[in-house]
Amino acid sequence: MTENPTVLFVCVHNAGRSQMAAGFASALSNGAVEVLSAGSAPKDQINPVAIEAMAEVGIDIAGNTPKVLTVDAVRESDAVITMGCGDACPIFPGKRYEDWELEDPAGKDIQTVRRVRDDIRGRVERLLSDLVPSTS
Repeated sequence: MTENPTVLFVCVHNAGRSQMAAGFASALSNGAVEVLSAGSAPKDQINPVAIEAMAEVGIDIAGNTPKVLTVDAVRESDAVITMGCGDACPIFPGKRYEDWELEDPAGKDIQTVRRVRDDIRGRVERLLSDLVPSTS
């Protein structure tokens, strides 16, 4: 691949799961992938417990802002990873789509969010090894 692949992480509120996944993808790919995240019904801020859980592993997502999912974001992406956004995500031929069934960390305690965070990290690592084999 001559151009870095683009990955879009989508969840309903773009305040927890997709933000954590984007944080891991950015940190673990060392710039080898372009990372986007969005939500079908974004909140006004990132889940503070998700921010705390990610800070524990050295990844700062505190400055991120939830964004609304757009058709253009999907069109520009090589891989679209959804996390419970249902049918809100537009489908384009030739894209890689995965739906990750993950517990929603909204309103959960730090132990639960850590478990979700660690699950997301493993999934992101597997995704990156497929998209950019040299990162593994």
